[in-house]
Amino acid sequence: TNITKEQILTKQTELQAEYDAKEYQRNRAKEYPSMADQLDNIYHNGVAGWKSTLKAIKDKYPKE
Repeated sequence: TNITKEQILTKQTELQAEYDAKEYQRNRAKEYPSMADQLDNIYHNGVAGWKSTLKAIKDKYPKE
């Protein structure tokens, strides 16, 4: 099967759009505390405190 340059460029554009659309996920992942820190947060501040910590990050990097 032969693949044309146009097909390659079309697929490249599609993949780049998917990658760009998930930038918020990559940004959030960098700022989320480690699982150990999150569990410690729950222990000391309760689930509501933990949720507010994560909400601040989610608000900073919203899904678009």
